[in-house]
Amino acid sequence: MRRQATDEAHRVNPESDALIVVDVQRDFCPGGALPVPQGDEVVPVLNEWLEIDGLLKIATRDWHPADHCSFRRNGGLWPDHCVQGTPGAELHPGLQGEKFDRIVSKGTDPREESYSGFDAPEVAELLESRGVRRLWVGGLAAEYCVKATALGGRERGFDVFVIEDAIRGIDVNPGDCEKARREMEEAGVRFVRSARVNKQ
Repeated sequence: MRRQATDEAHRVNPESDALIVVDVQRDFCPGGALPVPQGDEVVPVLNEWLEIDGLLKIATRDWHPADHCSFRRNGGLWPDHCVQGTPGAELHPGLQGEKFDRIVSKGTDPREESYSGFDAPEVAELLESRGVRRLWVGGLAAEYCVKATALGGRERGFDVFVIEDAIRGIDVNPGDCEKARREMEEAGVRFVRSARVNKQ
């Protein structure tokens, strides 16, 4: 999902922006139960964003009960992953987790799939309480939870930027990531490389 970044200059405004880091958990990184190829490569990019003073920083995490409907043994698509209280559900150890203002759990209902961070009502409530207008989104996996979260932000009227070097995808079917990018762009989501954003 890497393309040449736009020439437009971008500057983070901590008073009206927020960072949403989607599901950068052990199970979604190499060595985990449902690894995204090179998923751990997003960590150093996101850590730069976590250093921005005053910026609202939210992490979402899959936090599934052991009998979650998304698991193959229960008729779902995926192997068991991010089960509540297990090491695999923890944020990647290299991610500066102490920098987050809030860590929000999703996928907690065993009967419901949950891809978007906005499936947790707390996310929208927190953004609205802070007067946020623009979202910067990164994390895993690009064509699933990142896409759903970015589209959820657009549906709620936020200006949404995806940090394209802070996402990785699975591409279960070749071309899935590019298709997801097109869907996001058609909805008004913009893509930018981290180096082209002024974070000072």
